[in-house]
Amino acid sequence: DTVGSGLFMPITLLYFLAMTDLSLVQIGSALSLSALATLPAAFVIGGMVDRFGPRRMMLVGNLVQAVGMLAYLWADSLLAVALWTALLNLGRQGFWGSFGNVVTAISAPGERELWFGFLQAVRNLGYSVGGVLAGIALQIGTDLAFQVVVVVNAVTFVLAWALLLDVPDHRVQHPDDAPLEGWGTVLRDGPYLRLVLAQFGFVAGMMVLNFALPVYVAETIALPGWVVGAIFTLNTVMVGLGQGLVVRRMSGQVRARMMALAQVVFVVSYAFFVVAGWLPVWLGVVVMLAGAGIYTFGELTGGPVFSATAAEAAPDHLRGRYLGLFQMSWAIGGAVTPVTFTW
Repeated sequence: DTVGSGLFMPITLLYFLAMTDLSLVQIGSALSLSALATLPAAFVIGGMVDRFGPRRMMLVGNLVQAVGMLAYLWADSLLAVALWTALLNLGRQGFWGSFGNVVTAISAPGERELWFGFLQAVRNLGYSVGGVLAGIALQIGTDLAFQVVVVVNAVTFVLAWALLLDVPDHRVQHPDDAPLEGWGTVLRDGPYLRLVLAQFGFVAGMMVLNFALPVYVAETIALPGWVVGAIFTLNTVMVGLGQGLVVRRMSGQVRARMMALAQVVFVVSYAFFVVAGWLPVWLGVVVMLAGAGIYTFGELTGGPVFSATAAEAAPDHLRGRYLGLFQMSWAIGGAVTPVTFTW
């Protein structure tokens, strides 16, 4: 499904600017409102993953996302944008709240950074294809081009749903003689809560690519429209081709240090983005793309380590809840960053 997502993500804000009468801040507010409204769903979905199994929740999540994406064709007000984005968020939470459970169940301890990294690389190769198509859609710039992007994204969710039908169902049975545990156990786990907080810092950095850079490049510093697609393509190709190399290079390193390094690399990339706005257009393009390469190295470093650590720190019978809480850092990031970055 990442071809469609990679197609739509770079133009999310630009789509609503073109297809509605809403201002940039209104659009950012609608996206943030929908994310805030769906935050509590993470607690429900985490329990459902433990009860019904991650495979079933992944399937439901993709269908819900397909419906929400198609509804964007008729979203012409702040309330409509917020409503259908909320539906998309619920589907996304269902899918990603189950994803880590499946990966953990079918991979061996000690190999999970490699598997999370490999799957992230595959996702990003899909994003790279979508990014190229997004650049073409931006160059065309017509209402029909934007609408085609929405429909294609919805179709990819349905295709992904069909492919996931063959994923085995991994449900962990809670021992009959074990004490009944739930969200209270998760929320009292102090070290895990600190991991979730650190992940939120990483998520805020990841959201820069989706919500800040497209408008910053195209509107704020007025670089050519194709640069937006080029940044996404560079990012996704680097992840697709370089993730395995970076994971192997990190082998034997302390996980916490690798998480911290990712944050530092993000900061360096932001400095490049700022400087690009001070330069002539041709040089600004070069510096912006260089900054995007540095930014991507932060993603390559942090993503697999955070994911593997979160999965392995959770007990098997509560992994749905634990990873639901971990996934909430993405939901909070989705609530905070659109309105913050657009402001």
